[in-house]
Amino acid sequence: MARTALPEDHWSLGIRPQPQPLTAEEYEALPEDISRVIEVVDGMVVFCASPTPEHQTAVRRLTNLIERWTRSATRAGHGCLDVDSVLDLRLRDVPLLNRRPDVVLYRCLDRSTGERLRAEHVLLVVEVVSPGSETADTADKASEYAKAGIPHYWDGTGVSTIERYKLDPAAMLYKHLGTLMKDEDGGPPEITNPISMTIEWGELEY
Repeated sequence: MARTALPEDHWSLGIRPQPQPLTAEEYEALPEDISRVIEVVDGMVVFCASPTPEHQTAVRRLTNLIERWTRSATRAGHGCLDVDSVLDLRLRDVPLLNRRPDVVLYRCLDRSTGERLRAEHVLLVVEVVSPGSETADTADKASEYAKAGIPHYWDGTGVSTIERYKLDPAAMLYKHLGTLMKDEDGGPPEITNPISMTIEWGELEY
């Protein structure tokens, strides 16, 4: 079967191998409009696909839910905690490993010194799984978060199902704690780790 030649100005003809791994210092020097659309794995740049509106809605509502319970945890004496969505998380400096999780619950940073979010600050990472991101979210990133020592990891749709995992420090692997499902009998599920919260599905659906 004859192959059809691409037009000379086709974008794919400009693809080139990355000449060398990106360092932490080089990443810090990148313009924000570039750093916010990439992740870096072992120094290699990975461009993040543009999220769908449905994905963004799920992330926003899950962030709001966790943030509400985070404020309660802080008032209850858990120390200063914060929640953000899609922000830089430094897992390793050499070779550089930088991810941008959908939702992160972490101990407050010293903003006055420009303290960077690192794995040791994080209590929980959440990835909202979308078509096309299943392998990256449920295998690649989960393994990286575990090896970095992040104690809790969730994934799932964020709207009707949430898979909960807890780190086994001896093996540096996540163990499955269970699945939260919207259609389960009984009231809204209540959890105690990493903080106490009730998953109100009505706040997540759209």
